[in-house]
Amino acid sequence: QVQLVESGGGVVQAGGSLRLSCAASRRAFTEYGVAWFRQAPGKEREFVAALSWSGGTTYADSVKDRFTISRDNAQNTVDLQMNSLKPPDTAVYYCAAGQRGYSPDLPYYDYWGQGTQVTVSS
Repeated sequence: QVQLVESGGGVVQAGGSLRLSCAASRRAFTEYGVAWFRQAPGKEREFVAALSWSGGTTYADSVKDRFTISRDNAQNTVDLQMNSLKPPDTAVYYCAAGQRGYSPDLPYYDYWGQGTQVTVSS
């Protein structure tokens, strides 16, 4: 079992930046692929970015060139640096871990955090 805890959410003005972190209960991030998803009110949970155990990354088109996913082995976290934030980025952001690769599909991931709220004001 792996427990995931997200942090770093908050309220920011459009154009601003936030850095989210996902911490694991054990040193799982060198064994699993990790992804960030988000869910806005009234909408389905959607893929944001993913990082494979070997370091490969992929992003949703809506966040490409603005968001960066990375792993900090010393801190045992996977982070999501979010720049040039826009009001449509407002959502609860979830960290997920699963198999070694990565996928934009929710069922690929076995473990989920509780989420952290990101609100972008115009």
